[in-house]
Amino acid sequence: MSHAGTILGISELGIERVHRHDFIEVWAKPTKKPLCKHCESRQLRIKATHKRTVKHTRQGNQVLTLHLKVPKYHCRCCGRYFRHPFVGIRPRYRTSECFRLEVFEAHHGGVTQRGISRTHRISPTTVERWYQSHISQKYKEIISRPCPEMLGIDEHFFTRKKGYATTFVDLRHRSVFDVKLGRSELSLRSYLRHLPNKENVKLIAMDLSETYRGIAKRYFPNATIVADRFHVVRLINHHFLKAWQQHHPEGRKNRGLLSLMRRHQWHLSEKKNSNLQRYLADYPVLKTLYEVKQKLIRYMLLKTMNEKRMEKTLPRFLDLLEQLHHSPLRALAKTLTSWLQPIIAIWRFTRNNGITEGFHNKMEMISRRAYGFRNFENYRIRVMTHCAMPVTGWDGVINRVR
Repeated sequence: MSHAGTILGISELGIERVHRHDFIEVWAKPTKKPLCKHCESRQLRIKATHKRTVKHTRQGNQVLTLHLKVPKYHCRCCGRYFRHPFVGIRPRYRTSECFRLEVFEAHHGGVTQRGISRTHRISPTTVERWYQSHISQKYKEIISRPCPEMLGIDEHFFTRKKGYATTFVDLRHRSVFDVKLGRSELSLRSYLRHLPNKENVKLIAMDLSETYRGIAKRYFPNATIVADRFHVVRLINHHFLKAWQQHHPEGRKNRGLLSLMRRHQWHLSEKKNSNLQRYLADYPVLKTLYEVKQKLIRYMLLKTMNEKRMEKTLPRFLDLLEQLHHSPLRALAKTLTSWLQPIIAIWRFTRNNGITEGFHNKMEMISRRAYGFRNFENYRIRVMTHCAMPVTGWDGVINRVR
């Protein structure tokens, strides 16, 4: 490769002259004949030469434009004609791939279409068209992936008109697998039926949703359902606070007591714990429910248990659930019993839906920066290209594309 080729990134290119003013103009021509692209022969003759102008890149704040002399070759072996090919420049394109990628990365990184139009001397419509082209190309690479072994399923709000969407996350590689509109089995049925390699899924993490549990059992028969630990703990706290409201409505309104009741007992200081115990001493039933709640939460926080530990722990947990069936928390006991296997799976597996919730925050940011999306497919493409594994080094923000 010549020095010109090293600087410009185009091999076997010789520079004739350079002119600098508001932008940089470079006149160049190829220094070596290629092989025939039809028969790979070296017996070529130049039949004609035409000129070609291509925007290539930017040096500093100036756009570099190439004026190329493009020979037209005639192969003496096969008798066919072809034009000289340049690396990184497609036939009949007026810009190089390097220039288009530079525009895409700048727009993806947050530069507006109008700003790129001024710095790169192209129209805002061209910026949008190139951005859509690169996004679609990346999206096609992403959707061809097989089903992951560890899948997270959760819902998030899309628009008031179209409702909710379902997010499928690859928990092992921490990437979004897919996003589909709807959260019912009816709306997801067509997608799930044609989803390839569903038998690869070994674990599914979800909140306590009956709809998603039914979907997991029907369409992912080899998967173990694992309840999300955060949602189980939140459910326990929710039922306890409802029982507290029934026993002492005035105390439930006290924000200081509410803060103490919500926290784990082992996180309280001695002073705060003594204040809480002084309050609970006046309400024996509430004190018993509080102690049961703390026991349940301790069970929910157990992780990576082996078979021997589970044989000792499971009977005690079942006894506690049996006691709850005869207490004011019977509704909680009924829910935990119906989800017993996914909850016990929490003790064995450490995977949860925290990664999915994190991606929901990022999706909300994408939608906010775009001032909302009207078309779900546009939204899906943006989410997949920003949050999926094959795309690396894209940490920019989304622009207004609706």
